[in-house]
Amino acid sequence: MPKFRYKAFDERGSFVEKEENYPTEEALIVELQQKGLNLVEITRVDKEEREKEKKPFTLPILGGGRVKDRELSIFCRQLGTMINAGLNLIDGLNILAEQLPDKRLAEASKKVAKMVSEGKPVSNSMMEFPTVFPDFVVNLVRVGEETGNLDVALIRAADYYEKMAMIKSKIKSAAFYPTFVLIVATAIIAGILYFLVPTFAEIYASFGGELPLPTQMLISASNALRSGLPSFFAFLVGFIFIFKLLMRSSYQFRKSVHAFMLKAPKMGELVMKSTMAKFARTMATLFSSGVALERAFEIAGQVTGNVVIKQAIETAKKSVIEGEPMYRALEKTGMFPKLIIAMVRVGEDTGRLDDMLDTIARFYEDEFDKAVEGMIKLIEPMLIVFIGGAVGTILIALYMPIFKMGELIK
Repeated sequence: MPKFRYKAFDERGSFVEKEENYPTEEALIVELQQKGLNLVEITRVDKEEREKEKKPFTLPILGGGRVKDRELSIFCRQLGTMINAGLNLIDGLNILAEQLPDKRLAEASKKVAKMVSEGKPVSNSMMEFPTVFPDFVVNLVRVGEETGNLDVALIRAADYYEKMAMIKSKIKSAAFYPTFVLIVATAIIAGILYFLVPTFAEIYASFGGELPLPTQMLISASNALRSGLPSFFAFLVGFIFIFKLLMRSSYQFRKSVHAFMLKAPKMGELVMKSTMAKFARTMATLFSSGVALERAFEIAGQVTGNVVIKQAIETAKKSVIEGEPMYRALEKTGMFPKLIIAMVRVGEDTGRLDDMLDTIARFYEDEFDKAVEGMIKLIEPMLIVFIGGAVGTILIALYMPIFKMGELIK
């Protein structure tokens, strides 16, 4: 039987924290409400323990292994379409298991189909594969089961993951161009310093005269690169390894990096808009599907990808649980733009919070698109000037002695 850890306040306002075994999370919530307890947080303990046991060790430099958003979108859309067309859920899962290109998703689909055929709810079956089916999918599927609209819930999940995949794709596209250009420029400059400059240095050394200062500095840089190249690569690999290790293992380090990303010029604007788009889209999808607002806050905090924003969302969630309006809870954190707060307030006052959240999501998705385009247009001329200036400076320093050939020869 699953074990749950819950935190709550009793009727006298005393804080209660316990771990108990219950058949389902819903059964525990009902019993706590009957006892007059105000639930603050609930966590499935045995699920956490299983995740720790199953999670393989991976070097920080190699990254993690969750199913991609686009693969989840395809899975949810196809399964939802099959169910809507009248196909049996078990048959749909087995068909997808044979067609899906992602092996982990295909294997999990096959096992979920087997569990469902044995009488287990599909949402509980999906919970057995946390690295394949995120909490977002599990919660939407659970609501779909309870309301009898599983196909609608799956289609909503598919739309959501399409949006998330699009946002992440644009972030990668925005980062790819400048990164690629910088790598190529660095390779060209390093090639000139490593191969070309030493040849000129030997020629100039035979003249016996004193070289101009820029040329001397260029030759010194070339000598340093040639002698220190192995050390440089070792330092670079070590730095990346340690950075990734600290990002995975140190909460304070990760929080500091994420805080810097929010405050960095131009980058901060991009990060904030993408994070707000994720938050609003997640909240809109979950809330409109019937997921409890507290649970929607928890999942939204997980998908934002920024520790500072996640902490603000958790603070807002606690305020909402205590009975405060959502707009005021968001405002108190000091992290959410005034536009979001104003629109959430309108949504709460009119009883159309899901519509307002959807409007916020679409607005920030459009703003993010514009910010990405603006960033690329800004970076492109800056990179051209940087590369041209660096190569031009090297060539001028390299050919300066030729213009003073008569003074150099002794």
